[in-house]
Amino acid sequence: MDDDYYLDKIRKGNTSSYRYFVNKYKDMAFSIAVSVVKDEFAAEEVVQDAFLNAFNGLKSFNRQSKFSTWLYRIVTNEAFKRLKKMKKEQVVSFVDNYNHQAADKSSFASLNEDEQTYIINEALKRLSPNESLVLRLFYLEEESIKEVSQITGWSESKVKVTLHRARKNMYLIFTETLNFK
Repeated sequence: MDDDYYLDKIRKGNTSSYRYFVNKYKDMAFSIAVSVVKDEFAAEEVVQDAFLNAFNGLKSFNRQSKFSTWLYRIVTNEAFKRLKKMKKEQVVSFVDNYNHQAADKSSFASLNEDEQTYIINEALKRLSPNESLVLRLFYLEEESIKEVSQITGWSESKVKVTLHRARKNMYLIFTETLNFK
């Protein structure tokens, strides 16, 4: 059974079938929200609002894109709305003359899985909301550039530039973190 099956059931009046979507997409929706708002409690509220908005807007979902793309777009919009409300723009600045004697590539690989996860999550928190969002969508959700563009509402070229910048900044954060350990 797929998304279309449950969409049809909901449209026929079986609103409890919406639980399928909540269970299937809640983790990635939370990941997207937290990448933008950088706060777990705010992200939970964003996800709740997004699922409610998606449920109320199901009649307008025309199936031209995947349900997940449509939902993640709603989550993204809600997250940026919440971010504005919180007035909590986090800007990452990197020193231009930073010593680029990076730890070798084996430094990260030598860490255990929990340490790697911690460093990745800390790095994502330090990135701008746009960069963190694009990395999560592209690598964690394995969305294409086109799908990331649809989810965010940005042009494909903006997605590519943001992804490039995010990779570069993520590398700098990794290097900094591993050198200071």
